[in-house]
Amino acid sequence: MPSIAITGANRGIGFEFVRQLSEKPDNTIIALVRNPDAAQSLRDLQRSNIHIVKADISDHATVKAAAAETAKISSGSLDLLINNAAWLPNERHALSLDKYPSDEILSEDLVEAFNVNVVGVVHTINAFLPLIKKSAIKKVVVISTGVGDTDLTLRTEYATSGPYCVSKAAVNMVVAKYAAECKPEGGPIFLALSPGLVNTQTAPPTPKQLEEFAAMVASFKKYNPNWERPLTPKESVDAMLAVIHNLKPEQSGSFLSHKGNQDWL
Repeated sequence: MPSIAITGANRGIGFEFVRQLSEKPDNTIIALVRNPDAAQSLRDLQRSNIHIVKADISDHATVKAAAAETAKISSGSLDLLINNAAWLPNERHALSLDKYPSDEILSEDLVEAFNVNVVGVVHTINAFLPLIKKSAIKKVVVISTGVGDTDLTLRTEYATSGPYCVSKAAVNMVVAKYAAECKPEGGPIFLALSPGLVNTQTAPPTPKQLEEFAAMVASFKKYNPNWERPLTPKESVDAMLAVIHNLKPEQSGSFLSHKGNQDWL
């Protein structure tokens, strides 16, 4: 009975991981969310193998408590941890680093992105690592992004969303550091995994969002002229689960796309 814990599980890619993985009744799913009372979408699935547990990755005490609760649910071990929760670009995501309205706001965004996307992930891994090490499967996945790749940034001239991209580049190093430590011990296997460009919007885009999206598409066409459209959450998670399933020990520490390589779109 594989056990899987997923952070940021109540919407978008995290919810899709829960939806797909919980379709197998033998899987035990620990859906980690900041506010369980607001996780109606998870309850609407009406699946007894989903356990909704409070965990805010920017609040280390809640993460430790969630690991303790997970140990009770999964009999003291955990097969797979998917670090999906993240600070995502806000209304300033279309700004380049030198176009912020003030130094203070730029600093706030950089610090918040690093605090959640790097520090929060480190503390989450540390809290759950003792459970992972007791598993026979032993896999830890961090959802990263292709725009955290310096080569893609230079080839596309994608200069915006700096705090998010910088933090994701940093968390790729976090994954490599854990892999470097654990490889000699025979695991766990660590992976930074890009979901591709995924449309997770639940409301129609505003004219401003459409304009920003068109500019982003133009940038990405420089990287892959044949790229057509964003993935749906289902398409992305289908692909990522195949990569996770086929992950080999010698790949530990890698940064891969949903295609299992470094083709980010």
